This record gives sequence, C-alpha cells and structure tokens, in this order.
Amino acid sequence: MISFSKPAKYIFIGKITLRSQLAYVVDFVIRSLFLLLILYIFMQLWQTTFAGEGTTAINGYTFKQMMWYLVFTESMVLATPSLCTRIEEEVKSGDVAFKLIRPVSFLAFHYVEYMSEVAIRFVINLLLGSTIAFLMVGSLPVGAGLAWLPLMAFGGFTVNFMLGMLVALSAFWVEETRGLEFVYNKILFTVGGMLMPLELFPDKLQQIGHWLPFQTIVYFPARTAVGMHHGEIAGMLAVQWLWAALIGLVVWFAYRKGVRKLNVNGG
Repeated sequence: MISFSKPAKYIFIGKITLRSQLAYVVDFVIRSLFLLLILYIFMQLWQTTFAGEGTTAINGYTFKQMMWYLVFTESMVLATPSLCTRIEEEVKSGDVAFKLIRPVSFLAFHYVEYMSEVAIRFVINLLLGSTIAFLMVGSLPVGAGLAWLPLMAFGGFTVNFMLGMLVALSAFWVEETRGLEFVYNKILFTVGGMLMPLELFPDKLQQIGHWLPFQTIVYFPARTAVGMHHGEIAGMLAVQWLWAALIGLVVWFAYRKGVRKLNVNGG
C-alpha cells in the first residue's frame, strides 16, 4: 500500500489532475477559439467608443491596453470549471459520502483539483488570446506589472474558488445550485470588472465594487498586467489574500454545517 504524507497526497492529486487535463488539450484549444469571437466583437465596440470620444485614452486606458485587459480577464474566466456542477452532482448521486471518508480534506481535494485544471486552461487561453491581441492591436509593452501576473492570477483564482465553493456548498441544502452560480457569474462579469475596468463605471458603482471581493478575481490581475498603477500592487495583493482568508473561513463553517445536515439522495 502506498503511503503519503499530507502535502504529498495533494501534490499527487495535482499531478493526476494535470495529466488527465493534458489528455484534453486539443479540446481546450478548440473551446478557447471562442476568445477570437469575443475579442473581435469587443475590438469593434471599443474602436467605435474611442472614435466617438475623439481621444486616445479613456480614464487612463488606451485602446491597446483595453484590448489586452480583456485578454487577461477573458482568459481567466474561461479557464474556471464549474464547482457548482461538480458538488451538486456529488450530492445528488451520493458520491459525496465516499469523498467525505477519504483520508484527505474534501475542500483541499477540490482546491488542488480546481487549481490544477485552471493552470492548464489559463495557459492555453492566454497563449491563444495573446496571439489574437498581438495580431489585432500589437504587442503589450513588457513591464513590471506583467511580471506580477502569475502571482495575482493565483490569488484571483483562489478567491474565485472560495466564492464558487461557497455557492456550491449550498447544494447540501437546496441541491439545485445552477441559478445561484448564474447570478454569481453575472456579478463577476459586471462589478467584478471582467467586461471593463472598474474605472469606467459610474462613481457610485465603483465605490460598491471596491468594497466587494469580486474585484480581486480578474480586475486586479488584468489591471496589473496592462501596467496600471504599479505602486498599488502590494496593496492589491494584501486585499486579495485578506478576502481569500475571510471567505475561506466562511467556506469552512458552511462545509462543517453542511456535513452535519447532509442527506444523501441515491448512490
């Protein structure tokens, strides 16, 4: 029998997930071609917007920065799998009962699996998106902000996992969580800064967005990567991981309470 220490168990889980995801790289590339359509549409919209404004920059963002900003946000969002679908199916089928008795943490298992899958998808999306953006608007100047992208993206994916898991854990009570996930995704698209930087929102909505954790998921990484306000990177990282810790604590309490109330249907 193979014996693993606690860290080794999760490293092994991550390796297995990476290997399984690599088997579907061609599928991911084909699905990522959706980026081409998205970026082309946004290029036309923003070209019209900049031309209508008669300016080379809107709230500090040039047209090139705006297009690259969308490359980073879309690459991150399209890289994330649906936690709600997985947890909901585990609860409905009864598989969750078997996963709860494994010698690994239920939450840690899903986190490692999630991050391993995200890593492959994000790299593929970013390579394809960068190629498209380069052909459409030219290269993005390499700066200090771009060097921080891996760390900022890691934090963004972690916060997204925590929020996604919080929604997914509601399956212990309501079972059907797709509607809640839909609402969550739409919040991420808007006040989360996926469709456009928060600087372009009305002042009141900006203030609301800056008090919510959604900005830390894609807005912080994309804003950093395109070279906006390098001096704020340390502060953004602190806010990002503070939210990850706070939401992680709520997720842990929700999980503990959900396990106590668990009623397995089928399986």
